Amino acid sequence: MLYFPRWKIALIVAVVLAGVIATIPNFFTADTVSRWPGWLPSNRIVLGLDLRGGAHLLLEVERDSLISDRLETLTDDVRQSLRDQRIGYRNLGVRGRTVSFTLRDAADADRALEALRPLSNPIPSGMFGGTPVSEVTLDRQGEQIRLALTDQGIDARVRSAVDQSLSVLERRLNALGTTEPTIQREGEDRILVQVPGLEDTGQLKDVLGQTARMTFHLECPEGSLTEAMQGRPPAGCEVAEPADPNDGPILIESRARLSGDDLVDAQPAFDQQSNQPIVTFRFNTRGATIFGQLTQANVNRRFAVVLDEKVITAPVIRSPILGGTGQIEGNFTVESAQNLAVLLRAGALPADLTIVEERTVGPSLGQDSIEAGEMAALIGLVGVLVFMVIAYGLLGWFSVIALVTNLVMIMAILTLLQATLTLPGIAGIVLTMGMAVDANVLIYERIREELRLGKSPINAIQSGFSLAIGTIVDANLTTLIAAAALFTLGSGPIRGFAVTLGIGVMTTMFTAYTITRLIVSLWVRWRRPKTLAL
Repeated sequence: MLYFPRWKIALIVAVVLAGVIATIPNFFTADTVSRWPGWLPSNRIVLGLDLRGGAHLLLEVERDSLISDRLETLTDDVRQSLRDQRIGYRNLGVRGRTVSFTLRDAADADRALEALRPLSNPIPSGMFGGTPVSEVTLDRQGEQIRLALTDQGIDARVRSAVDQSLSVLERRLNALGTTEPTIQREGEDRILVQVPGLEDTGQLKDVLGQTARMTFHLECPEGSLTEAMQGRPPAGCEVAEPADPNDGPILIESRARLSGDDLVDAQPAFDQQSNQPIVTFRFNTRGATIFGQLTQANVNRRFAVVLDEKVITAPVIRSPILGGTGQIEGNFTVESAQNLAVLLRAGALPADLTIVEERTVGPSLGQDSIEAGEMAALIGLVGVLVFMVIAYGLLGWFSVIALVTNLVMIMAILTLLQATLTLPGIAGIVLTMGMAVDANVLIYERIREELRLGKSPINAIQSGFSLAIGTIVDANLTTLIAAAALFTLGSGPIRGFAVTLGIGVMTTMFTAYTITRLIVSLWVRWRRPKTLAL
């Protein structure tokens, strides 16, 4: 157990040196590291929000807005279903959480109920399925038919909206290039967003706060804009306000012919003729087919691009566009074109999100946390050093060397993996320091037992390492399982603690057994001790 071939010694030394080299950038400022040659390591440990400072937002799904949008969609579905069956009706509208209308002919009641029955079919209770819930109830009272939203269905819609928003927000933040954002559910209808190191909280709120609901509408073929603005729009049409105050409103069809869901890509660009910033977009196969058919059948009609109920642009269709690509023109700046492209690439949020809590953690507070963590680690290191030296003498010093190597390896792995270090993560490192010497304590106590049995120092050391390895592996393996469970089931600070604890367990098994054993082996070869003070 004490014999190390030269290749194994060289491998252990190479691993430790690699860890030291990977850790070096953490002791210099980011500006200094950025000026280093490209062949030198440049990654530094990623600090979490509580250490580095940054933005903290708590978002809430607007339930009322979600209900309003669902009622609007339900109204359009009812209108379209009745038109398809040529069923006469009047007074179609929303009253509370109910869509109702009156039949012109009571004899059409059965046909109307049959046509509308698919709208009341159960829906999945979650984003990925689940027990279906009844979202809409359908009933008739004489000539009047009503479709009402249920509380159970609304709750399912809210849960689904939160699930979808989590993935959309994650894509948006990744597109912004932020480092290790935290996005997680809080309760039934809230989402927590933390972005370490982001100084421009205004940009974060702009990107997260927009729903980016992009739809494409044809200009209304009939009716007067003046009459529509006076409250008398043609059936199926509405007045859309422009995003640019310098542009005028436009009368468009209420029905969206295409939506942002049909987009597969959006990029900022410059118009080749005007050199103004624009956003180019590309549809998927379905969207490209519909877009081509629309432009073929509606040449010389305006085609409005609507984002969050505001018309960005409404160009006239000069000729059919069959390639499935197009561009959005407007009074964009380079930054606004970039942000719009990010929003469109990330996808549309299924509901409006309201910021209910906003906090920023300043770098000074984060620096205080770092200094407190460093002090705790230093005190722990000194305490362990004193105990091990007093209890085990020279072998205790060997344990301290292995412990310092352990800390270097933890920092190196955190740096290479770009894992986020949080204040609970520092607590995990301090805890690892105490656990790391446990393995050495087990080994040294076993050596003491062997010495009491009358074995020579070399044989006692040999037996101590060989007999203690099983206990060391078992103890650390159970801790590693606990860390894995915390990382899998926990969130936020708990996961940060689990990461450093798990890494610390693995480095402990390497340093406490391999490094300590190598140092002891080299010392035994050099000194050939006849006695061992333990």
